[in-house]
Amino acid sequence: MQEEEVILVNQNDEQIGLMPKLEAHEKAVLHRAFSVFIINSKHEIMLQQRAHHKYHSPLLWTNTCCSHQRNGETNIEAGTRRLFEEMGFKSPLKELFNFIYKAPFDNGLTEHELDHVMIGYYEDEPKINQEEVESWKWMPIEAVKKDMVINPDIYTVWFKIIFDEFYHYLEDHKL
Repeated sequence: MQEEEVILVNQNDEQIGLMPKLEAHEKAVLHRAFSVFIINSKHEIMLQQRAHHKYHSPLLWTNTCCSHQRNGETNIEAGTRRLFEEMGFKSPLKELFNFIYKAPFDNGLTEHELDHVMIGYYEDEPKINQEEVESWKWMPIEAVKKDMVINPDIYTVWFKIIFDEFYHYLEDHKL
């Protein structure tokens, strides 16, 4: 099976090439990514715990889903696809904003991503893909913010960065 490729981009999110995902993370090359936040009517975020056998960040908590767009795929198409693949449901998604971040992992890999942050709404339980997801939970947005200060080591590196951007977006915009 061919390794999944990521879309290399410049600072303006213009595609400049493709690269195998692992190589992009080894070389810390800027590439396109997305992060999905699913919210319910109680203003809780659906968090996922990464599967125990993932090659980085196993068993850490993170946003509902995140991944990389495929060549030729829109941000919304990619988010919808991956949400269904990981969490087993579909929800209309809306892109809120994008930003660039760089986050090294303990294993020598680095996320250097132009991340498109999306939101969707859902009320039911997911049907998690256990190849990707160990567990899940609903958590109030304010509780996530507080828990990240108390227990930073139980969250993925990128989620701490992305959540901070998402939280500030919510402060400035009415959803």
